Amino acid sequence: MITVADASVAVKWYVTEIYTPEAEKLLNGSYKIHAPELILPEFGSILWKKVRRNDLTEREASAIINTFSKQNITFHSHQPLLKAAFAGARLSGQTVYDWSYLALAVSLSCEFVTADARFYKAMENTPLKKYLVWIGDI
Repeated sequence: MITVADASVAVKWYVTEIYTPEAEKLLNGSYKIHAPELILPEFGSILWKKVRRNDLTEREASAIINTFSKQNITFHSHQPLLKAAFAGARLSGQTVYDWSYLALAVSLSCEFVTADARFYKAMENTPLKKYLVWIGDI
């Protein structure tokens, strides 16, 4: 099953948080994970924040980045997603960053799994809800 996952989900594969068991289900081999290239700096930023808060050491974060870089994820360029992501952001008041993941899911006709509660709640009563999956519902 093709699925788009964002950085809020991916970090749970390596750092124990709420919904880690659900996120790990995406790695069971039955999902083909796709993401915009944006996931790379977002993932790194999440780890950077965890290092700054002393939730992780630099060594742990580096090891996670090394492991993540080997994860079987199909990355997609932003260029074909930008117009749709911008239009969605303009209409919904949500960020182009978040919409990049949703635009990719729409373009692939697949589900987008997120642990971003703010974005999920903003989109759950729209026609695009059919593409969204809350991490806790996996």
